[in-house]
Amino acid sequence: MRRRLIQSTLAVVLVVIAVFGVSLVIVETRTISNSAQERVDSEAVRLVSIVDSRILGDERVSAGVLRDQVAEGRYALIEIPGRAPIEIGKAPTGDVIRSKETGDQGETVTVEEPRSSVTREVGRTLLIIALVALLAVIAAVLLAVRQANRLASPLTDLAETAERLGSGDPRPRHKRYGVPELDRVADVLDASAERIGRMLTAERRLAADASHQLRTPLTALSMRLEEITLTDDPDTVKEEATIALTQVERLTDVVERLLTNARDPRNGSAVSFDLDEVIKQQLEEWRPAYRSAGRAIVSSGKRHLRAVGTPGAVAQVLAALIENSLMHGGGTVALRTRVTGNQAVIEVTDEGPGIPADLGARIFERAISGRNSTGIGLAVARDLAEADGGRLEMLQLQPPVFGLFLSRTQHKPSLSGDERTVR
Repeated sequence: MRRRLIQSTLAVVLVVIAVFGVSLVIVETRTISNSAQERVDSEAVRLVSIVDSRILGDERVSAGVLRDQVAEGRYALIEIPGRAPIEIGKAPTGDVIRSKETGDQGETVTVEEPRSSVTREVGRTLLIIALVALLAVIAAVLLAVRQANRLASPLTDLAETAERLGSGDPRPRHKRYGVPELDRVADVLDASAERIGRMLTAERRLAADASHQLRTPLTALSMRLEEITLTDDPDTVKEEATIALTQVERLTDVVERLLTNARDPRNGSAVSFDLDEVIKQQLEEWRPAYRSAGRAIVSSGKRHLRAVGTPGAVAQVLAALIENSLMHGGGTVALRTRVTGNQAVIEVTDEGPGIPADLGARIFERAISGRNSTGIGLAVARDLAEADGGRLEMLQLQPPVFGLFLSRTQHKPSLSGDERTVR
């Protein structure tokens, strides 16, 4: 591209020089020739006038008297009737510029100048024009190189940016070049890089959330299937299979919930449901794990509370809190329900050492954990709660108390006809 820009610019300059340079040479040559002829004519007229005045005054007319009136390099021949011709200078040979004038007294004055003087002047003019043309070509080449670099370098840079985007590096460069068209391309590439970065972040977040949220249901399902393989009692097999099917449905609900939140975290399926059913389900699911750890999980508080939300999402929030207590807490885990204003509250607490003060304000941030865990569970739990119009808060650090606040009033959807249901 650089070469083409330089070549095209140089071609344009050469064409302009050729057109205007040739015209200028022709005009200047004619002007110099005409000017030389006019000078010779003027000198001939002046000599005739001098000779006339001296003849009328009976003054002497000689070469010595008139020599100072003839320019150097010119030849003058003065012919007066009845007198010998007077020659001033050396008669030129070859091509000459001649002017002949006749005076009132019958005298004739001829002035000649060698054509070579005009040729030399034309040569000097051509040399000046050639030097100016050469300077114009040099300036054009320098300008073309500068413009080529100004245009080609940003294009190369933008090509590298596009290649980097294609290789999976979505960092925007925020680099501009002072050329509106190129800056527009850079804006589009930076915007694309930001969108790709957000998409990759969302995909990684979805993968991390899915890995974390699916681990517990899969573990519980695996335990149920092991119970089935270890018993021959048909009633036990049927009971365990029913529970396993329920957990499969929960697993499906978890996947759908994760995908829904990945597309639009505000998109919920809030309905009015019985909190006791969700809490009972969680107790049954986690009791074997707590029993294996030599711990207990219990529930207390106000019964028969109804809340508005997505049962599957509320179950996932409680599962995250219960699992957090199992991994990081100690002693008995208690789920207490109460009412405050128009909200139903589920508190989850244990008898462990609690949460360090330096982590209390950041406990819901991703990758924040008091031990060697992913630090994702509580962040996902808060997102799920907020997606249903509720909130998850840290009520107390030591002993740890988490509170899940849910509305007890069914809100009408903002768009009429948008009826939301739950599986």
